[in-house]
Amino acid sequence: MNKCRCCSKNLTSQLFSAKILNKDTAYFDCENCGYVQTEDPTWLELAYKSAINTHDTGIMMRNSSNVSLVLATLFVMGARNEGVVDYAGGYGLLVRSLRDLGVDAFWADPFCDNLVARGFEHKTNDKASLVTAFEAFEHFEKPTEEMDRLLKIAPNILLTTNIISDPAPNPEDWWYYGLDHGQHIGFFRLKTFKHLADKFGLHFVSDGASRHFFSKKKISYKLWITIVKLSKFIPKLLTIGLKSRVWDDHLSMEKKGQDK
Repeated sequence: MNKCRCCSKNLTSQLFSAKILNKDTAYFDCENCGYVQTEDPTWLELAYKSAINTHDTGIMMRNSSNVSLVLATLFVMGARNEGVVDYAGGYGLLVRSLRDLGVDAFWADPFCDNLVARGFEHKTNDKASLVTAFEAFEHFEKPTEEMDRLLKIAPNILLTTNIISDPAPNPEDWWYYGLDHGQHIGFFRLKTFKHLADKFGLHFVSDGASRHFFSKKKISYKLWITIVKLSKFIPKLLTIGLKSRVWDDHLSMEKKGQDK
């Protein structure tokens, strides 16, 4: 019998079957935590021939939007001068953008090459105040284990992933299943995230659609959602008092080169 990869409860019924990379694949809905998952994803090696799939045309727009989201969340946390780690950081676009604005951001990604934030890779034992996981949770094969891994980096987690409706949409009615690239293997409802928050003793707020925040200390939902919405229009106000790290980073990389 299949088990939920999020809460480990038995899965008793199959939602539907769909083709992922020409493989017939069963999808299951967990009655306990609301997580929707594929069957055991045996196709991942093929799906990750390229870490950033060719269908991801929103990569630049998404990173630009996430800069504002991070700035807003740090503001609400009162942690603008504390460390941030972008887990599943891709090419390093977000880390470099945040550092340009003065945020002490670092990169981590086990599957992708760091192209534009080189020299600012997160070191395993270094702690941060916030860890981000943008468009990553739907890729995780074992989301609870990944959550535990993230919390070893920082006590607060900011993430984006599209919430799946209840009942779940048919395969042809929701692009986010990602059938053409095969990298999306699990989908969350607010119920699922509340289950994870309870499991790890965290507070949870969400915009109800795609942006979600787990925090060690209770954060005002109204304040967070208001600042997040305003950040789209006044991002520069959230950087007042921060000093760009562009030149200091240049000097740091220059020094590392001389020390070799």
